[in-house]
Amino acid sequence: MSTQSPENFDLIIIGGGPAGYVAAIRAAQLGMKTACVEMRKTYGGTCLNVGCIPSKALLESSEHFHVARNKLAKHGVVISEVKLDLPTMMKRKDAVVRQLTNGIAGLLKKNQVVAINGKGRLTGLQEDRKLVEVTAPDGSRRALSAPRILLATGSEPASLPFLPFDGQTVISSTEALALGQVPQHLVVIGAGVIGLELGSVWLRLGAKVTVIEYLDRVLPPVDRQAGAEIHKALIKQGMEFKLAHKCLGARKENGHLVVEAEELATQAKIALECDVVLVATGRKPYTEGLGLDAVGLAPDKAGRIATDAHYQTQVPGIFAIGDLIAGPMLAHKAEEEGIAAVELMAGQAGHVNYEAIPNVVYTWPELASVGLTEEEAQAKGAEYKVGTFPFMANGRAKTMEETEGLVKVIADARTDRVLGVHIVGPRASDLIPEAVAVMEFGGSAEDIARTCHAHPTLSETVKEAALAVHKRAIHM
Repeated sequence: MSTQSPENFDLIIIGGGPAGYVAAIRAAQLGMKTACVEMRKTYGGTCLNVGCIPSKALLESSEHFHVARNKLAKHGVVISEVKLDLPTMMKRKDAVVRQLTNGIAGLLKKNQVVAINGKGRLTGLQEDRKLVEVTAPDGSRRALSAPRILLATGSEPASLPFLPFDGQTVISSTEALALGQVPQHLVVIGAGVIGLELGSVWLRLGAKVTVIEYLDRVLPPVDRQAGAEIHKALIKQGMEFKLAHKCLGARKENGHLVVEAEELATQAKIALECDVVLVATGRKPYTEGLGLDAVGLAPDKAGRIATDAHYQTQVPGIFAIGDLIAGPMLAHKAEEEGIAAVELMAGQAGHVNYEAIPNVVYTWPELASVGLTEEEAQAKGAEYKVGTFPFMANGRAKTMEETEGLVKVIADARTDRVLGVHIVGPRASDLIPEAVAVMEFGGSAEDIARTCHAHPTLSETVKEAALAVHKRAIHM
């Protein structure tokens, strides 16, 4: 521990990702002297540096490449030769990340947040203050103290014990965003969001992609009907799946990697020769070196930290948010918790409605959802009605030549209150906020159905699905 007297703050936030930097800005707005400690050189966390933003940049670029090669001719745009310039694509991705990380640094400075680069560690409790030591990249140390500490260190890729990361042939999502060349064959372990999104990037750019999934379906947490639509679309695009298969590991053979898997029903074994294996089986909270034991905190078996309704841990004055606590590991969920946590600290009515947090899978077509899946509604014993409407029957989707997918609205059979909305289709991520807003205010399917939607737009599918709840769809 540094012998220097600690610098005093009202709030110290450890972690500068979506949860941490947003909380820091809000805390500063509320008049708190705030420090935000981040071990990366740039703020934004996994999401901005090696997650949400770079992956969406590559998804967008790879979709342009795919459209140019396979779809423009239908629009009468004939291109004789389409070439991939992967270094330029990667350079653009890096530029997008750089612009946004620089933007966050500017926002912290504008709001007078003290941004500290280094590894933050809890070192103990001193009367009503909590002590933090920050080790800078050059090894120097800095002592901080505050009556409140907010832990927002996020998560990291979870490895498999029998298939450890080597950063070259067995990779995590981080390395999958920076491959120097298109693999001939990419094997993805896990048919979740990360696996399908990054698998889509490299599939569009020319790789053969095979996905191994332990369960019998892709995207296990999502509505089964919606997940089936994505599965069907990805098969059509050329992605191959080995569902209900257990990965056994991998071995090197003749300069290649051979991934072994076993079909659960028959125990039949398969061997897939490939260049690269992407392990995308989930993420785990990042608490390494955080010093939880120094203040009497211990994570649970899943690595999460328990908190109360105000995001406070069992140690008064120490709070946790984002991927460190229960709930979906989503950047926007973390941001909302960051704002709510500091508003509650300031005596305001901070609140997060966990029933109205959207989730998006950025494949193409996209999948966006909010609220209960039909399976969850059944498990709760809810009486509900369902309305669906296909993009095939939507005028704007027809003009775009993007007619795959559907909108599904689940409503309470008695009150008509919207319980869940699931959208598989073009720009589903931009359509889901309407459903989120309706659910946030306790709205009904009738509320959506009675709302005038501009024509011709993709959003009309949401209105028609809401009408279909009561068998009143006009265009189907």
